[in-house]
Amino acid sequence: VQLQACGGGLVQAGGSLRLSCAASGSIFSIYDMGWYRQAPGKQRELVTVITSRGRAKYADSVKDRFTISRDNAKNTVYLQMNSLKTEDTGAYYCYADVMDWSGVKGDYWGQGTLVTVSS
Repeated sequence: VQLQACGGGLVQAGGSLRLSCAASGSIFSIYDMGWYRQAPGKQRELVTVITSRGRAKYADSVKDRFTISRDNAKNTVYLQMNSLKTEDTGAYYCYADVMDWSGVKGDYWGQGTLVTVSS
């Protein structure tokens, strides 16, 4: 199973970006999907997670600004980020809780996409 993330870039504060992450490979079913981020010199933190049925949770720091969604037919998760702040700068990693066709269940990670918000 592989996850490919894209959509990062440089944006001014107040701007928007949309990240996407597509899962591929020997996928039987995908459960939770989500995004973590890691700012320079800080630990990786959970940004948001969405269940297979579309229930979402957000870190307090991004509530009302970020929206997670998913397309189960495409095995893809999206992150719409609005009203970006400089403190949103960091590497964003997608993950997916996947069961493959052999019945093995585990978490898989994307390669990270860099988001830089300038003041």
